[in-house]
Amino acid sequence: MLKDLVKQLVGRTLRQPQAIENFSDVTFYEESDLARWITQKAVSLQDAYMEYPALVHIESLAQCNASCSFCPYPTMERKGTRMPDALIEKIIEDLTAIPRSVRFLLSPYKISDPFLEPRLFDILARVNEKLPHAAVSLITNGAALTEANLLKLARVKNVNYLTVSLNFHDPVEYEEVMGMPQARTLRRLDILKTMYAKGAFDFPVRITRVSVSRHEDQGFVQWVKANYPDFEVYILPRNDWLGGVDTGNFARGVPDVPCHRWFDFSITATGKVAMCCMDGKAEYPKGDVNQHHVLEIYNQPFLRKLRETLVSRRTAGAPCDRCTYLSY
Repeated sequence: MLKDLVKQLVGRTLRQPQAIENFSDVTFYEESDLARWITQKAVSLQDAYMEYPALVHIESLAQCNASCSFCPYPTMERKGTRMPDALIEKIIEDLTAIPRSVRFLLSPYKISDPFLEPRLFDILARVNEKLPHAAVSLITNGAALTEANLLKLARVKNVNYLTVSLNFHDPVEYEEVMGMPQARTLRRLDILKTMYAKGAFDFPVRITRVSVSRHEDQGFVQWVKANYPDFEVYILPRNDWLGGVDTGNFARGVPDVPCHRWFDFSITATGKVAMCCMDGKAEYPKGDVNQHHVLEIYNQPFLRKLRETLVSRRTAGAPCDRCTYLSY
């Protein structure tokens, strides 16, 4: 009965962001809502994704052109690491073992900007060919959304959404935190806006911000809605990346909930599989795709037990028992 109710609440298609509320219609998240959402989403994933990941990250190139203080990239040791072509092909081949009746998200990045990867569109063409049941999700800071890249993106099939992590509408704040010229990014957002208005893309575009304060976040939301009314806008909770990033006044305790990220599979450019998206530096690897099949790693007994029991993170053992992650 409970599982049926949860499915009604969060049983959306991959095309839509799975959410119990439409977070794009509110200007600030509430932690109690996110805790409830994480629990319900984890329950909703149990039937289809016990044996197969709901989301696969493939970081083919560990490179980003921003220097955000709320991200572990600036201190990451594998910066610049390029995944060999043969390993990318091996991963895609492994993923063909997921039945075509099981749709999943494939994200060609981890701690990286996918549009800096020269092989991106070759990789996505291969994904479209070999994994027609994989919906592609893309997150970028927007600086590399050149017209050439956007024209190529328009030809990619099965794109679920494009997220632009803009974070600041104030140019001084943007350049201080992101370490890039804002004017260039906005010029490229304007190209995206024009192409989107002409119907070049059949997927939603999201503009996001990592939360700073309720007042400032609301200002950002209003600015996005005024300047990019066709795009969705989301405020993201600030997370500490398993202690890898100082959250200052945003510090919180470990929530007494399970985690839907136990149904993810996060491959770094070295081939190591991080515990989850928050294990940015892969300090808690659960396997290596150089040596083992993707599904063999995903279905290890201790990982499967987490998905079967959905125990509280506080009792799940390391590193989950010190993870403060909350998001939607």
